[in-house]
Amino acid sequence: MAIRQKTTITVKLGGEGTSHSRSESHIRDLVHVIDEPTERGGTNEGPSPTETAFAALMGCTNVIGHKCAHHLGIDIGNLSFKMEVDFDRRGVLMTEEVDVPFKAIRLDVTSSGSATEEELQRVGAETAKFCAIAKMFEASGTDLTVNWSKG
Repeated sequence: MAIRQKTTITVKLGGEGTSHSRSESHIRDLVHVIDEPTERGGTNEGPSPTETAFAALMGCTNVIGHKCAHHLGIDIGNLSFKMEVDFDRRGVLMTEEVDVPFKAIRLDVTSSGSATEEELQRVGAETAKFCAIAKMFEASGTDLTVNWSKG
């Protein structure tokens, strides 16, 4: 008899702000530090909040991309990423409220596997359907472009 996984769960985390710029998130048995760079008054002990969000998109693309490739029987090997973000910083600079702070994200995904360009496009299309972080950015109004290619 197969075990049926729950389709909706509640994720619980905790954390604390340890200074004006640094926070620690407690996730499972891990501590994740978010901080600002020294030039913005931080101690540079971790990525900034926005950098953490961008890294989450790469991480989600990696995990969901591999799940989709496995489901499709396509060898994508390891993935590497390059990202550019058009970030309207007026909100974080406190000069003006901004409805869509991340105007556009361009993510290039490069596969080291034996997949053909056509197969990578299939994996990319499937990944776009299921990557929760990509969906979050798109729902917020960000113009998200993800390009998959062979390395």
